[in-house]
Amino acid sequence: MIQHVPYWSYVVLPALLRRARTTYGDAMRKALAAVGCEDMPRNGLYVVGALSHGDLKLGDIIAQLGVSKQAGGQLVDALVLRGYVERAVDPEDRRRFVLTLTDRGRRAAAAQAIARDAIDEELIERLGEDKVMHAREVLGTLIDLRREGADAGQ
Repeated sequence: MIQHVPYWSYVVLPALLRRARTTYGDAMRKALAAVGCEDMPRNGLYVVGALSHGDLKLGDIIAQLGVSKQAGGQLVDALVLRGYVERAVDPEDRRRFVLTLTDRGRRAAAAQAIARDAIDEELIERLGEDKVMHAREVLGTLIDLRREGADAGQ
């Protein structure tokens, strides 16, 4: 009897992570196009999504992205020019900027959330909530490993 071995059992984890990420990315790009936001710059959804979740500092968002300050500034410039965010001087610290989502930015964030939630719901339907939470734990641990390595100077 021939046994079927699932591909995910032998493909290296980094390759699986890369391919899995495209499932979300493809769904989000399709959702953005449907609401007239097909010009979202690369990494722009990360910033827009982070801003939609509350009062996060731009510096923290850029640091989480893992890009240079210059690249982060260019990304913000593109988001401003394309009408996703507004930039203003921080009244508490004039050396800093405050970003707020425009109506277009909120529309993009909502489309992103709907697409993400649909994928998450499909995962739960196929695998169950426990397995999805376990996957989240594994990914969170990978993130912690990187953080701990950075803290240790590796």
